[in-house]
Amino acid sequence: MPEENNFNVTRRTVIASATFVPLAALTAAAQAPDTALSTGELKTLEAFIDRLVPKDENGPGAVECGAANYIDRALAGALAGEKATFLEGLAGVDTLARSTHNSAFADLAPEARDELLTTMDNGTAAGFPGFPNARPFFNRVRRLTLEGMFSDPYYGGNKNFAGWDLIRYPGPRLAVA
Repeated sequence: MPEENNFNVTRRTVIASATFVPLAALTAAAQAPDTALSTGELKTLEAFIDRLVPKDENGPGAVECGAANYIDRALAGALAGEKATFLEGLAGVDTLARSTHNSAFADLAPEARDELLTTMDNGTAAGFPGFPNARPFFNRVRRLTLEGMFSDPYYGGNKNFAGWDLIRYPGPRLAVA
């Protein structure tokens, strides 16, 4: 004799007990990747990378290629262990600018930014008491900027393949037989 199943579930029961999540909340979470930098820190970073690879007659610069977005997302994800050191470096850049030019780094003229970045690159900013790691920080930002310009757009940089277009790299192609 078949066993009777007393488990009666109706559609109405399922619908009444379901938890609904608004579609807008799901899509917003899927579209907004984690970020690590505040608005002010991002502004300083963009001013920094804009002088490393500025926009010119040959094509877009680091800012237009989305290198700052790449760095921000990397610090929120794979490079989260470097975030504190990176934020100290950005603060050091701003402190150096304020002590030498009485202005935030992002508010300086391009020539003044270049001057400060040159002192960081050649190691003469290392003597500045608030920024002993200027040269390693400069090198790290330069490296991440290049990664952001020329990496796969999936990682947040190379916006609209602008970096690849700049070097005439066609990008990966699907193998078709």
